[in-house]
Amino acid sequence: MDKVKNRWLIAASAVGVHISIGSVYAYSVMTLPLNQLHGWQKSDITLAFSLAILFLGFSAAFLGRSVEKMGPRNSGRLAGILYTAGIMGAGIAVKLGSLPLFLLSYGVIGGIGLGVGYITPVSTLVKWFPDRRGLATGMAIMGFGFAAMIFGPIMAKLFQIMEIWQVYFVLGAIYFCLIYGSSLYLAPPPEGWVPPGYAAQGQQSAGRTLKRDLGQYTVAEAIRTKRFYFMWLMLFINITCGIALISVASPMAQEVIGLSPMQAATMVGLMGLFNGGGRIGWASLSDYLGRGRTYMAFFLIQICAFMALTTTTSHLGFQCLIFIILTCYGGGFSTLPAFLGDMFGTKQLGTIHGYELTAWGIAGMVGPSIVTRVLEATGSYTMTLYIFTGFLTFAFIVSCLLCMDLRQIRRRMFLEQQAAGETS
Repeated sequence: MDKVKNRWLIAASAVGVHISIGSVYAYSVMTLPLNQLHGWQKSDITLAFSLAILFLGFSAAFLGRSVEKMGPRNSGRLAGILYTAGIMGAGIAVKLGSLPLFLLSYGVIGGIGLGVGYITPVSTLVKWFPDRRGLATGMAIMGFGFAAMIFGPIMAKLFQIMEIWQVYFVLGAIYFCLIYGSSLYLAPPPEGWVPPGYAAQGQQSAGRTLKRDLGQYTVAEAIRTKRFYFMWLMLFINITCGIALISVASPMAQEVIGLSPMQAATMVGLMGLFNGGGRIGWASLSDYLGRGRTYMAFFLIQICAFMALTTTTSHLGFQCLIFIILTCYGGGFSTLPAFLGDMFGTKQLGTIHGYELTAWGIAGMVGPSIVTRVLEATGSYTMTLYIFTGFLTFAFIVSCLLCMDLRQIRRRMFLEQQAAGETS
């Protein structure tokens, strides 16, 4: 009998993949060097980032089934090849001075690599950690959040010591080694495997019994349920509000409460810390608090935080509110796979997760657009904050409806189980 892999090393491998692709969050480090080199407009340079997020979401959805069929090892290799091709293609575009090629390489090809790499380890982790789903997915997706803190300074230093196009080739080689090497250990658990000390769902033994999923759904079955769309709306709103705040955090801090550019830059760096910390913290807490209650907490906390931002004048208070919002933003990503596993099982979790991530792709375009348009129309951030507070209030109502729906389903399952026991 083959030796069972160490599930903690599986988690470490997942972190390796996500730290690599999460470097996309350090994209802003590239903006000024590219602007100075070729005179490309900052809005055009930023478009490559928006395209990457858009294609991340939609490639995760449309390639989810292929990722499931290929298995985590092969799909991890594919992610490494695509993301590396996108980064190195961007280097060629910089060398040639071609903005369209840059958008195609970084935004489209690199974005597809991001989508494949993002979902590759997630369903595998959920299967290896049925007892700690939140902790497991939180660890991997934490890597995505912390990546900017790791690669941002590396990129900045590389831009100082070598030509810009060369930096992309160096980064591409680093990412390829990390993603490809990490994917070699990724594999699903053996059929019927459960953690030591646990009994499988629906089985009785002296060990603890794993919490029962609501079913084992295909993606076609999942998208016919209310809870799939409830979850999509909640994710969309959480990301829209969070990514909008990220996009204007520095100028907002300077214009609203008078932080200096250096203080604002420091705040932006710390935002990455709270984004990553929120991913592991909230996801781990959801194992005990419950996924539905965790999302309700996200929205209640952010409603209060966004409202408080409209009136605060304190430097410390403003930054604390921003950091709190960022923990909820990151926590929404990391708690999602575990929540989907609870609701739809692990049969086609990667594909279902990919479909839900289309919310990310759309929110990445919608959130910053709302901020800039409202700011141009009103000259103030206050109206934007009120709009997002309204969004979050709606999301809280949706989360309550989702929890009610799940409670009814669990009650029905309990009654059916009781009736089956009496019959037998």
